[in-house]
Amino acid sequence: MTFTVKALQKTGPDQPFDVAEIERRDPRADDIVIDIKAAGVCHSDIHTITNEWGRAHFPLTVGHEIAGVVSEVGADVTRWKVGDRVGVGCLVNSCGDCEQCREDNEQFCLNGATGTYNSEDVDGTITQGGYSEKIVVNERFAVRIPEKLEFLEAAPLLCAGITTYNPITHWDVKEGDKVAVVGLGGLGHMGVQIAAAKGADVTVLSRTRAKEADALALGANRLAATAEDPDFFANHRGEFDFILNTVSAAFELKDYLGLLKPRGAMVLVGLPPEGLPLPAGAVIGNSKVLAGSNIGGIAATQETLDFCAEHGLAAKIEVISAEQIDEAYERVVTGDVHFRLVIDTATITDAPVGPAAAASAA
Repeated sequence: MTFTVKALQKTGPDQPFDVAEIERRDPRADDIVIDIKAAGVCHSDIHTITNEWGRAHFPLTVGHEIAGVVSEVGADVTRWKVGDRVGVGCLVNSCGDCEQCREDNEQFCLNGATGTYNSEDVDGTITQGGYSEKIVVNERFAVRIPEKLEFLEAAPLLCAGITTYNPITHWDVKEGDKVAVVGLGGLGHMGVQIAAAKGADVTVLSRTRAKEADALALGANRLAATAEDPDFFANHRGEFDFILNTVSAAFELKDYLGLLKPRGAMVLVGLPPEGLPLPAGAVIGNSKVLAGSNIGGIAATQETLDFCAEHGLAAKIEVISAEQIDEAYERVVTGDVHFRLVIDTATITDAPVGPAAAASAA
C-alpha cells in the first residue's frame, strides 16, 4: 500500500518544477516515516536532474539533505520513536551484510547502496528525495539531529557536512597542522569550520579576496588570493600538510600538489566534469598523496552532526520557499549563492498542486 504527499517534482531535465503528489510506501516493520522540516539544495541535485550524471528517471523529486521529525514507526523499529529529531542523507538502504556495510561504510556497499533519489529501491520503484512533505526510510538510515542544531541549519550537514568531515577525519587533521581549503562555497565553508575546530591552522585558497571576511569569520586564519600574485604557487611551495580541494571546475593539479609538504595529501571532494590530467611526477616527487573522498557511512554522518553540535558549527544558509526553487537552481549554477540554500518544506505543504512553483518564479 502507498500514501501520497506533496513534493517538488520535475518531469524532464528542461522542465520547471511543479508541486505534485507523489507516492510513498506504507512503512514496513523496520521503516520510519519522517515529517520533513527542511531540505537542503545540493549541486548534486542539479547534476542529477539535468542528466549531467547520466539519464535520470523522470518524473523525479530530488533532495538528500533532509531534516525532520519521526511521525510513525514500523512494528519492529527499536532505534526511533515518534517525535525524534532525525536526518537523512544520501543513502536510504544497503545490503547490510557485505564487508563494507559491516564496517559502517554503507556508501561502499558491495551489493549496491540505495540512493535517496533516482535509485532503484528494494521494491523496484525509483526513490524520491527530500523536496517533499514526508519520506519513508529504513530505520538504519536515519541519524539523530542534536537539539543544539536547528533543522534548517542541520539539513546541509547530511551531505556537505559529512563530505568535508570525512576526509578531514580520515587524514587525521589535528591541532597545528597547516591546512588549505580550496574554494569557499557550500562545501568549502564547512571544511573551514571543521578543520579550524580540529585546531588546524587554516588557509582558504581563493582566486580573489572577495570572500576574505567570510573566511575569517568561519575560523580561517587567513585567505590567500591565488590570482593576485603571478608567482603564488612558487612562493607557497611546500607549505601545507593537507589540502581539501572543494572546487568543481578544472584546475592545474600540478600547481596545487606543489603546495604540499613532502608526504602531504590533497583530497578532492569537488567533481570537475572535464576531468583532471595527472602529472605523475607531481605525486611521486616528495611522495605526495592525491586522493578522492565521497560521502561517509551512517555512523560517520552521526559523528559529523555530533561534532558540529559540540563545537557550535552549522551550515551558513539562505532559506527559500517552494516557489523559488527554479530561480534557486539558476543561482547555484551561476555561483550566486552565499554558501547553502535550504527549502522550508512547510511552503511545499502550503502550495497548491500543479505548476504553481514555476508560474510564481516566472
